[in-house]
Amino acid sequence: MKIRERGVKIGKQKPGKKNCITDIEGVRVGHVTLDDPLQGEGEYACTGVTAILPHGGNLFHEKVPAASYVINGFGKTTGLVQVEELGLLESPIMLTNTFGVPAVTQGTLKYMLKNNPEIGETTGTINIVVGECNDGYLNSIRELPVKPEHAIEAIESAKEDIAVEGAVGAGKGMVCFGYKGGVGSASRVINEEKKPAEYIIGCLVVTNFGNKDDFPFSKYGLFSEDVKEVNETPDGSIMIVLATNAPVSDRQLKRLAKRCGIGLGRTGSHFSNGSGDIVIAFSTANKVSHQSNHMIETAHFLRDDHPIMNQLFQGAAEAAEEAILNSLSQAETTKGRNGRVVAGMFSKR
Repeated sequence: MKIRERGVKIGKQKPGKKNCITDIEGVRVGHVTLDDPLQGEGEYACTGVTAILPHGGNLFHEKVPAASYVINGFGKTTGLVQVEELGLLESPIMLTNTFGVPAVTQGTLKYMLKNNPEIGETTGTINIVVGECNDGYLNSIRELPVKPEHAIEAIESAKEDIAVEGAVGAGKGMVCFGYKGGVGSASRVINEEKKPAEYIIGCLVVTNFGNKDDFPFSKYGLFSEDVKEVNETPDGSIMIVLATNAPVSDRQLKRLAKRCGIGLGRTGSHFSNGSGDIVIAFSTANKVSHQSNHMIETAHFLRDDHPIMNQLFQGAAEAAEEAILNSLSQAETTKGRNGRVVAGMFSKR
């Protein structure tokens, strides 16, 4: 159940039809969830992989403008250096646990090489983007349960449907505000005055941060359950993926990405010392071909000083906040390694 179905409405803007990142046409989300005992006493795989595809075509041939913004950099992502340099995304955005990054990178690379035999032969290499959070409280992270094939499966299962949220995919083993965290998503509709143009801002998060005392229950009209708080986790992290169909440049995408920090802060986060709080943003409006005979690239972008930009900024903040709450609202009580249990925030409601 999404947070709106519990009577909590975030912000002033209208959500999209799905209230999900897949409200942006072409965007796809896929999950692989691992929930299995492993060899060794108390060892358990409580983790997974989530794939976000900007469109249904060949991502290497048709790249999309992209940017990243590091709110706090205690993270182990791959691929963001090139995204920052070139402002383009040419692979799915993959999310997993901290120690799963190498395997997911390998699996995603295998998938892209299979579908693009020219990579590394008649053209250059490819930049794989992977983000992570540490799910080591519930997941036997040292056992490396995530394998390359799980990344491939997540990509191949990606759909334009409403993304499954909660304790699934990369969010399976995550803990947020002492409760069960995980995957959450939300969207906002941005209308340009006196014109039929309609833009969408979509957000998907993997939440793994905060203590119970940080969460502003009263602000949202909620009440804290009498549940034992999980306080043995690290400072925690959040991965935020922001998508839009608005025609914005990589520079403007970074400006949008910064506003996600507002939504994160509203939920009670203070971006702790050991937290990896990272935003990856992309636009589907201006695809860039990998090969072209033209010297000049032409594209149309929104003006920075047009009022629509402020609406996009507001949408990014609202969608991020609601996506975080949806991750908590959708996540169910989960059992992991060594018999540990993390309660869902709404498991008793």
